[in-house]
Amino acid sequence: MKKKQLLFLHVFYWAMFVVGTIIVPEIYSKREYSILRITYFITSFVCFYFNYIFIVPIFFDIKKLYKILIGFSISVTCFVLVRYFTDEVILKYFFGISNYPEGTEFWYYFFDNIYNSVTSIFISTVFCLFKIYSSLDAERLQLVEEKKNAELKALKTQINPHFIFNTLNNIYSLVYQKSEKALPAIEELGQLLRYSTKDLEEDFISLDKEIGYIDSLTELEKLRLRNPELILVEKNIQHPHLNISPMLLVPFVENAFKHGDLRGKGFELKISDQNKVLHFYLLNFKKDKMKDSVSGIGIQNVKKRLEILYPKHELNIKDSETEFMVDLKIDLKDE
Repeated sequence: MKKKQLLFLHVFYWAMFVVGTIIVPEIYSKREYSILRITYFITSFVCFYFNYIFIVPIFFDIKKLYKILIGFSISVTCFVLVRYFTDEVILKYFFGISNYPEGTEFWYYFFDNIYNSVTSIFISTVFCLFKIYSSLDAERLQLVEEKKNAELKALKTQINPHFIFNTLNNIYSLVYQKSEKALPAIEELGQLLRYSTKDLEEDFISLDKEIGYIDSLTELEKLRLRNPELILVEKNIQHPHLNISPMLLVPFVENAFKHGDLRGKGFELKISDQNKVLHFYLLNFKKDKMKDSVSGIGIQNVKKRLEILYPKHELNIKDSETEFMVDLKIDLKDE
């Protein structure tokens, strides 16, 4: 419960209290009782916040009934003492009147006022519990948010080294073979590193930047392929400025290059954003020696990030003996 809502409850309660115990009785009852109604309001107000501020936070423990009873007894005693002081001491001293007949014993006064104190004590307890549990809920949400941010940061830092490691392996192979493609590959890697080191620090980037990662990665990988024409990429992007978490799609493409059969089959990649719903489809054929699961650390990280950032996403992964297919849909309207 927000502070404004809690403040409204307090104001509303005391407004109703004043109307019910002072204003309405003042209209229909004898005027000589006006001062007693005011002292009753003062007593209720003082004991309400004494219970609200001190008693409930210290003594309320659902697992320890005796503590609740002790706290209740203290609050009742406070009410009785404050009312006795206002009605039987102050009023008698300044106005010569009192609430109870002369000679009324204190114990009778005490038990007679238990009933009068219950309403203020009960309402103040309820309001205090609202405040306590609202505060606990706010702290819980803050901890969840901090945990989510820390986890996302950790996952993104895992993606970047994993991606660089695979790319450097490819470039090493080109350099070892003294291929003319080595220098363009290094240049392309430099472009990728400029993307990743700058944009991984952001929570979200534009969709066209994420696709730029994929384009650079694809061009880099094509340099080492004999049949680059087998890499089929189809893009239909109508809203390039939509926001998306960085490096969310790249691991799927990276996985296809790492584990796919690119010698004679290649892979098929389709990306569209019709109605601002991102649709990412990737199908690749496995190498003969990779007939088992090929879902590595990069894809596992993506799954975790999707669960955190896009809980309503649709992810369908088909991992058969010969094919690996990813079909992902994310609604980017609200990002």
